[in-house]
Amino acid sequence: MYLTEFLTVALIHLLAVASPGPDFAVVVRESVTHGRRAGTWTALGVGTAIFLHVGYSLLGIGLIVSQSIVLFNALKWAAAAYLLYIGFKALRAQPAKPTADNLHQEAGERTARGAFTSGFVTNGLNPKATLFFLSLFTVVINPHTPLAIQAGYGVYLAVATAAWFCLVAMLFSQQRVRAGFARMGHWFDRTMGAVLVAIGVKLAFTETH
Repeated sequence: MYLTEFLTVALIHLLAVASPGPDFAVVVRESVTHGRRAGTWTALGVGTAIFLHVGYSLLGIGLIVSQSIVLFNALKWAAAAYLLYIGFKALRAQPAKPTADNLHQEAGERTARGAFTSGFVTNGLNPKATLFFLSLFTVVINPHTPLAIQAGYGVYLAVATAAWFCLVAMLFSQQRVRAGFARMGHWFDRTMGAVLVAIGVKLAFTETH
């Protein structure tokens, strides 16, 4: 019964997490500057911070639905507008300038705690992540879906996020892969942008029951 809902959540999350942003930037920086170990701990920090967003999203849903349908619909439109915003922004992506020659190794070894904290704070304080998760748990996920199942979605989102950025850390510790992404990344962004715009339009005109 909830398979379609889960697949929709997984697809939107994949598109969002794969799009370069603050989390992507900090993981890449840690990986390139301090190595694979630091990049992996940063990725785990980003993934752990997802529980923060999921927590307040779950706590706020019942209040929003029970107190004000107008507020709920306003949030739905704001969420759809946000998806359209990041979609159109991705569609305008331009080829990146190679930066490999400008990067250098910083002195000192990065501690696991420092790298983890860097990832956690970057994601936890990202206002776009806040709006993204509120939109996910108010528009995409039916508010009447059992709380245990919604919590299960949250666990998946945290694990999937950590796994994705661990992969990013592994790939971007290899110079050749990083250089190739710099050349082709804008086409990847544009493709994801088109999909996000389509999802945003669909959500804007979908009735929430």
